Formats: sequence, structure tokens, C-alpha cells
Amino acid sequence: MKTKISIALASILLLTTSCATVFTGSKQSVLIKSNPSGALIEVNGVEQGTTPANIELKKGFSGQIITLTKEGFKSHTFTPATTFNPVTVVNLLFLPGFIIDAATGAMMKYDPIFYEINLKPEDQQL
Repeated sequence: MKTKISIALASILLLTTSCATVFTGSKQSVLIKSNPSGALIEVNGVEQGTTPANIELKKGFSGQIITLTKEGFKSHTFTPATTFNPVTVVNLLFLPGFIIDAATGAMMKYDPIFYEINLKPEDQQL
């Protein structure tokens, strides 16, 4: 009987650990639009598509670096804002889950999840 209770308790602990990682994942989709559309999207220097697009970003304490480029326009670089993911609070009773969420970045989330960037034309010189 004690073995069954121990197994049940261990299972509950394992299933409820790292709640933010389990429930919200370590990546998040962010919508990026530009005016004009069709700008190349790079995340940390890696091409991810053209605007408008939903881009999967790795969560963490600091956002990833996004650069938009389009011929005839100045490039625009920004870092999406991250905030605390409230699902992480469930882990306050179980420290290993909190540590896992911190290590995977799941204890943070992107907010806002929509960015519309107005690209500025390059100054034309004759």
C-alpha cells in the first residue's frame, strides 16, 4: 500500500513540475507585419521569412533580436518585450520545476505578440 502511495505522489510531482514548460512551451508565436509588406525577417541573423508572418521565438529573459530589411528602405532592428509567465507560479511549491522553467525560458513570455513596423525609405542621393 505504501508503495502505491509513494508511486502516486511521485507521479503527481513529476506531472506538475515545470508547469510553464509543459503548458506553454519554450517557444512562442509572434506576428510581425511591416509597412510596406514583403520585408525580410531575420531572427538573430537567421532568415525566417517575409512580412507578414508568424515567427516562432525561443522564450527567455531577454527577447531575440529581429531585423527587418527591404530594398529601398532602412533596416529596422528590435527586440520584442518579454514579461513574467504567470503559469510559473504553480512551481513555487516545487523548486525543481521552477528551475526547469527558468532554464528553458518558459517562465517568460512575449508580450505583446503582435508587432507592426513602419519601414522608413532610404534617403535618395543624386
